[in-house]
Amino acid sequence: MATDNQHIIYLLERYSSGQATSSEVDRLLTLLRTNHYDETVVSFIEEQLGTFEPDNAEDIAFWKKRLKGGAQQITGVTVNETGAAVVEIPEYARPVHRVHFLRKWGWAAASIILALSLGVYLLTTKTTKTLPPSNVVQAADIAPGKNGAVLILADGSRVVLDSLGNGVVATQNGAQVVLKGGALAYKASDASTGEVAYNTMSTPKGRQFQVTLPDGTKVWLNAASSLRYPTVFTGTERKVTVTGEAYFEVAHHARLPFVVNVNDNEEVTVLGTHFNINAYENEKAIHTTLLEGSVKVRSAYAKASADKPVVLKPGEQAIGAVNSPFTIDHSPDLDKVMSWKNGQFNFEGASLGEIMRQLERWYDIEVIYEKGIPGVEFEGKMTRDVPLGDLLAMLERSDIHFRVEGRKLIVLP
Repeated sequence: MATDNQHIIYLLERYSSGQATSSEVDRLLTLLRTNHYDETVVSFIEEQLGTFEPDNAEDIAFWKKRLKGGAQQITGVTVNETGAAVVEIPEYARPVHRVHFLRKWGWAAASIILALSLGVYLLTTKTTKTLPPSNVVQAADIAPGKNGAVLILADGSRVVLDSLGNGVVATQNGAQVVLKGGALAYKASDASTGEVAYNTMSTPKGRQFQVTLPDGTKVWLNAASSLRYPTVFTGTERKVTVTGEAYFEVAHHARLPFVVNVNDNEEVTVLGTHFNINAYENEKAIHTTLLEGSVKVRSAYAKASADKPVVLKPGEQAIGAVNSPFTIDHSPDLDKVMSWKNGQFNFEGASLGEIMRQLERWYDIEVIYEKGIPGVEFEGKMTRDVPLGDLLAMLERSDIHFRVEGRKLIVLP
């Protein structure tokens, strides 16, 4: 038991600081569900909660109510009108235009995981504007996305990669397709006939995947995305086609530039670099963000109008809409751009519509607005490995309310 206590405390520290990996969170939940802890862990959490100080009045009120609803039952922490763990404050009106979604992970959040491990989904109970319990339970059953994809081979056959074990998936012209550790890679063989064969990696909603191309380039695909590429690169360039969102780490080959066709609306040319492309059709523009190296971005509009391509420097972002010239953001929020690959939602400055489009793709749901999209802007981050119900409980703080019907999330006026 002592060993389990020490490990749980270590995992709680990792979780509360936002550094825990998905496997560490899973391990923590397993230990808690099987009661592999004693008063040592409880005392440790009580001590941390006693010094926990949220950084604004709204967060204090929020965590106070969350703790009353669940952590007290699990840890024995007494949180009352004058409790030491969370300072009592008068009720404050919620901001209308800007909402603190979840400003930071703290020890209050660490205690909440105890309640969540027992299936207790916590909501404010003193207002009539909360989700009905049945909706919370239903939304909690909608799991977050995971690793998985469909590989479409050159002959049109489809291979679902979600549940396959490690090994050779297929043999394509000039390459073996190998699945290992939840990622796909192409290994050259001696059986090439010289003909060019194309494969397509497609991630449905609720899936993401990684592939290493024949030249060593690594590509991560976000949900609802696709990548078409040859099984062997030939000729004077390495050309692929992408839809949705993808992050590239391009292998350097000075004589073979790497070219990305984006929705037939944009072309990105590189020699070796790291960059992210967000090109979902239901977003207003294509965002190409450079993290390392150099890229040349050219739009279909530029080709038609004879405008020069745009060359990005590290830390810059090209924003291009159909039939419009590029605009350059010289200081984009790189943490927000890369949050999906790093296993997070980053809602800093995001509108409700932007958030809902992310949830549609990651949780494989359909969002319906009963009376338009409320004009609310959010702040904060959250890991992408939580059930939909837990995320909606956080969104409730913004006075945005929902009804869940199967896999339809209905935003109420």
